[in-house]
Amino acid sequence: MSSCSCGNSNIKLIYACSGASDVGSLSDLAARKMRDEKIGAMSCLAAVGAGLSGFIESAKAADQCITIDGCQVACAKKNLEKIGVTPKSFIITEMGYEKGKTSINENAVNEAVSTIKNNICG
Repeated sequence: MSSCSCGNSNIKLIYACSGASDVGSLSDLAARKMRDEKIGAMSCLAAVGAGLSGFIESAKAADQCITIDGCQVACAKKNLEKIGVTPKSFIITEMGYEKGKTSINENAVNEAVSTIKNNICG
């Protein structure tokens, strides 16, 4: 896979866990903000987990796959690894947020996106 250089034409796919907890929600919102900022395109993690061939092939063909998981269970990362894709993985709880105690607000989303961008875009 290619290294990230934000703003170039490399195909980057973003997968968020979107889990039931607050940090799962933060993962999803961060991924959507990254999509809106044109850092990459979101793709459907559930479709990968369901084994849908088009989504699997898209993940395998991407220059870079980015996963944003809410917690250390890392469901998004594990779903991609299961199909042979090694993503650039980010875990919200490793950014200082605590499962069950995180307020979901614009500041938290912006901070999470900034942390991820700094790690993928230099």
